[in-house]
Amino acid sequence: MGQGSSSEVRAPPHELLTKELASRFAERCFTPLELLSLKDVFKSLADHEQGVLYLKEDTVARFLEIPDLLGVSPILFQIVSYIGAFPFLHDAPAVLGLEQIVMVITILTKRYERVLAKGASDRMKLLFGSMAVYDRKHPEPTARDRAGTLEQADTELEAAEDSDGDFDDLVLEAFDYLHSTKFFKKQASISVRDAIVPADNFRKLIMLLLLIAPLDAQESLSLYSDRLAGESLESLRLTAECILAAFLDVEQAPGLRFDRFNTVIPASMPFLFDGFTPLFEHFLFSKNLDFHKHLSEAKDTPIPDLVQPLLQDTASVMNINTLSQLSFFLPGSSLFRRLRLLYSGDDDGFSMGSFETKVFNWRAPTILLVRGTRLLEDTSDRNTGTDSAFLTTLPPRRFRPSRGGTGDRLTFGVYISQPWKHTHRECFGGDDTLLFQLEPFHDVLHASTLNKDYASFTKPSPSTPHAGISFGCPPPQSTQTYRRASTIALGTVSLVLDGSFEFGCFTHDFTSKGGAFGTSQTRKFDFQERFEIESLEVWGCGSDEEAKNQAERWAWEAREAEARRRINLGTGDIEADRALLEMAGLVGGNRSGGSMG
Repeated sequence: MGQGSSSEVRAPPHELLTKELASRFAERCFTPLELLSLKDVFKSLADHEQGVLYLKEDTVARFLEIPDLLGVSPILFQIVSYIGAFPFLHDAPAVLGLEQIVMVITILTKRYERVLAKGASDRMKLLFGSMAVYDRKHPEPTARDRAGTLEQADTELEAAEDSDGDFDDLVLEAFDYLHSTKFFKKQASISVRDAIVPADNFRKLIMLLLLIAPLDAQESLSLYSDRLAGESLESLRLTAECILAAFLDVEQAPGLRFDRFNTVIPASMPFLFDGFTPLFEHFLFSKNLDFHKHLSEAKDTPIPDLVQPLLQDTASVMNINTLSQLSFFLPGSSLFRRLRLLYSGDDDGFSMGSFETKVFNWRAPTILLVRGTRLLEDTSDRNTGTDSAFLTTLPPRRFRPSRGGTGDRLTFGVYISQPWKHTHRECFGGDDTLLFQLEPFHDVLHASTLNKDYASFTKPSPSTPHAGISFGCPPPQSTQTYRRASTIALGTVSLVLDGSFEFGCFTHDFTSKGGAFGTSQTRKFDFQERFEIESLEVWGCGSDEEAKNQAERWAWEAREAEARRRINLGTGDIEADRALLEMAGLVGGNRSGGSMG
């Protein structure tokens, strides 16, 4: 009585909103069986202290079967502890209770898209923040420190709210979803201005991402333990180094900055973190609720565990780690357990005729991989023989190599969704064609709309003095005026393989802004790589149906060739040959096929 009621509305406690968001995530992003399994798994793994159930670092690493050899468990736990604090990221690292694990799984498996549609594509800053540390040489100033007065700080905060650099859309939408934006909008700020991801940490994480790339949700990571020994482990490390090189020069920078992180991933490896989905979905499959197990026990007959190999064929360039690297920018569903080796220069011969025979009948997408060694600088006193002859067919060098020295190994590739065919006046390929480099630097160049000179296959003829395979170059037949020209017409962003499959040339004319392929988003300078080919492979992407159709076409062509040979040369069986010719309408009636005797 006599006291006015306060109109001030207090902000809900963090714990209450965290429980509310976790409850909504659990209801909207998980099935009842998944949620039941998650609770059972958490209960079986959790430690207990002062009435609180939580997961420790070694428990998480052991459950997910993270290999000790990689030394990545502390980094992964840092990521999990940070994301577990969502949306109150300033409270990180979080104690990993059940609500926090719900947050982690929802975000790392991208299930949040079912609830937070507006921020579905914006988790880059969140992922970067989960891995980052702050550069102690350049401590992050607060708004008050930068502005000097509270009023100026408020002004700067308002300006920051209007920018894209200080607030994370995913966090903002989470607060909006809880109707608490007005209370906690400042909590949505994720400052990455002075944050870095240490190079060694990111290298270890890349090795883990390569390892888990082919993982299925119910598949044990221990099945891939053979990739962590001997030559396979060395290959894993080398592949990780090539990917790391796309983010930073480890000799020049101690760590990765957000701007580079946010540029490289969308352009060159949009599926880099997709392996987190099956890895963390392991929490959603409780062994106590394994219905397949109970069914097997009931019938007293074990269910065989048949595992199809990730890569059915072996070759020089392609291996499991290369396959995982490809899955960072090509959907893994079309790669793992789906590739077939169509052509290998090592086995089939380095010739365009052999290439045509093996590849042209495949009616599904293909991946071409070429590996070589960088050539010497093209000066007349240092190059002799076939390499000198090849260099004379190229325009005078305008650009230096990207980096490294003579003898460095280079690997390039192309993804083409359309079937291969002979090039006449127009190239083939669609706007989903990708030109890429795998080593020593990972880079992906997307097809542009400036022209459609995506791919060409040109065999030697009087009208085509420069036979071979090219990507991003105009077809030789389309330039009749210059068909006797002594040099190859290189595209501004292009890859050329000569007709003998001995040499190749990759050109990146950044100044021109690209042609059939756009310029690199990560190497914004001009360069050219000239190399001697060591290995050339073409892999078919497709199901058993494509492989069956290809085999049938090969068999049909073989029968047709044999039929033509028998007609032309005869079989030695006069009556059989006469009957075949009569069926073809070549003899009989008023026609005469000449003497059969």
